[in-house]
Amino acid sequence: MTRARRSGGRAARKTERAEGAGSGPSTAIWPGIAGGSYKPFTPREIDMVSDTAFRVLEEIGLKGASRRCIDTICNAGGTLTEDGRLLMPADLVKRMLKIAGRGFKLYGQRPDYDIDPSGTRIHLGTSGAAVHIVDSLTGEIRDSTLKDLYDMARLAEALPNLHMFQRTVVARDLTDPFEMDLNTAYACLKGTAKPVGGSFTSEENMEAAVQMMQMIAGGPDALRARPPFCVSTCFIVPPLTFAEEALGVIECAARHGIPLKLVSAGQAGATSPAPLAGAVAQQTAEVLAGLVYVNLLNPGHPATFGGLPFVSDLRTGAMSGGSAEQGLLMAACAQMAQYYDIPCAVSAGMTDSKLPDFQAGYEKGMTELLSALSGANLIYEAAGMYGSLLGCSFESFVLDNDMIGSILRATRGFEVSEDTLSLEVIRDVCIGGPGHFLGHDQTLARMECDYYYPALADRRTPQEWAVSADKDLLEKARSRTAELLSAERSGHIGAQLDREIRNRFPIRLPENQL
Repeated sequence: MTRARRSGGRAARKTERAEGAGSGPSTAIWPGIAGGSYKPFTPREIDMVSDTAFRVLEEIGLKGASRRCIDTICNAGGTLTEDGRLLMPADLVKRMLKIAGRGFKLYGQRPDYDIDPSGTRIHLGTSGAAVHIVDSLTGEIRDSTLKDLYDMARLAEALPNLHMFQRTVVARDLTDPFEMDLNTAYACLKGTAKPVGGSFTSEENMEAAVQMMQMIAGGPDALRARPPFCVSTCFIVPPLTFAEEALGVIECAARHGIPLKLVSAGQAGATSPAPLAGAVAQQTAEVLAGLVYVNLLNPGHPATFGGLPFVSDLRTGAMSGGSAEQGLLMAACAQMAQYYDIPCAVSAGMTDSKLPDFQAGYEKGMTELLSALSGANLIYEAAGMYGSLLGCSFESFVLDNDMIGSILRATRGFEVSEDTLSLEVIRDVCIGGPGHFLGHDQTLARMECDYYYPALADRRTPQEWAVSADKDLLEKARSRTAELLSAERSGHIGAQLDREIRNRFPIRLPENQL
């Protein structure tokens, strides 16, 4: 059976898609698509990496632990060597893995933004803490500001394929560490109702931010029930050294039930072994040490496995976040987290390019697709980042939103059934039919659920493109970015609550910039 195509239908649908912030959420892509089809390690190799990580903790241990950390772990079966290294026996690590948090969500300020990072469900969002803004039009580089961070949170709110927002840039117009930590959290929470995240330089700074979050959530119990913030803590200084201030942040999170992203981020060949398997083994051991500590403090605490071995260009020592090795390492860390059944967080999209160009496109696409196909639950740095995390571009949020949609669709893969194999449709079209599928009911019914349509990607013919006025994709992205930032602000934190927060805390983002 065929159906005549309605006049103007395709053009109307194309216009409708082009007017959106992106082309999702749709029936073709959605947050939490399951990955896991790409597995860089064999089952035997996973066992070998895990065994090595356990031996690292039991035989080599970590130095730099705080007194409370030492006492907590030693009382549970660990030991402290004469030279100050904290050893954790394998049976202690395995006991803590059994009780580690699973099945938790990352909450938005609106329930429809909640994230379920279980199994191999994937979600992509931002992070990075860049210190520069890259002007894609002039090539100029300037220091990032608090207003930049707030505007980027607003872009994340508007772009449907960005599922979460963690701090993208450092507010370099603030010099006081307390004010920077507090205002960073405020800008993220004020800019978007999606799950947000950031870091804190001290336990005391985090305590103040928790009080602000309690005001936003509706009280301490409400915050504990639905914390909208995930704390990213680099509690390890690789190799195998605790960062004492960050241990205090872990303790604060454990007291208040705030989710943690436990991060160890060595650079292969510099602060972790050059062989990629060794880098994964060391980072696995370091993250397991954090899981042991937080679960001794608060059994079952919501914490993600943030093994993030980065890559150094061994010719120069420079970080190479856009390398093929980076994508491979993130996929391997996702596999290790799945082995322990712990939700994982990885970093991908950290192109070494300084601008949205060909290099940026292939490095972002390659590293993010490998991470997504591996089933990494939370893929950070997936939008906006340049210069190996030193720079950030506004226009790239819009461009990367399109790319992420394609990555989600590729990760989703095939649905194979009698209906999708289409034997009867092929029979219908080829025997007495029109000899093509363009107007068939199945085609019209499946065009939105089977196919993803990027909002900005240019799919015109060369002839159409040659006579058009809008040849430049980057210029289209600039225009779309400006349009999104000129739109009405979100009201998820109302004016009265905002005034109460400002009366209590030193908020430095002017009200006339909201």
